[in-house]
Amino acid sequence: MDIQKYQQDFEVLIQQPGVLQDGLKFIESKTQVKRSYIAYGIIGVATIWLMFGFGAQLLCNAIGFLYPAYRSVKAIQSRDKGDDTQWLMYWVVFALFSVLEFFSDILVGWVPFYWLIKCSFLLWCMSPMEGSTIIYNRVILPYFLKHESLIDDVVRQGSDKLNNFTNSAMDKAKDMAAEAQLKKD
Repeated sequence: MDIQKYQQDFEVLIQQPGVLQDGLKFIESKTQVKRSYIAYGIIGVATIWLMFGFGAQLLCNAIGFLYPAYRSVKAIQSRDKGDDTQWLMYWVVFALFSVLEFFSDILVGWVPFYWLIKCSFLLWCMSPMEGSTIIYNRVILPYFLKHESLIDDVVRQGSDKLNNFTNSAMDKAKDMAAEAQLKKD
């Protein structure tokens, strides 16, 4: 494992034009501290906060949501459809993970450093290595293709029931409005 290569890659990353570089450049100009030290410090504080801090869940979920939401809006605005696909895959993985996490919520408190592990997973999913693409192509898509007709049936039935409920509610609301109008007159 060549740590110097990772450090060089990190230096390149924090020098690239964008929000990250602008923020680090601003802090560097105000503090006169090298931006790589600032970035390492921010990473260190975030890591400790995710391990032991109050609000670790909020920090983890903000990291897993805010940057991908920003990149998704940028992707929608660009003409390139490849970035749209990348971020759609991220959101599918994020949604699946969120649903699974809901059902395993009791276990979350028993896993040491859970929020750090989850945050690392989400960062991997949104990284240039595109972890979400790997999970989508190897896990989600094969499962979906295998059960597509069943999933389509469940979605169709749910949609029909929702439409029936909505129509019934609208009819009831119209009846109530008509009764209220008659009482008023």
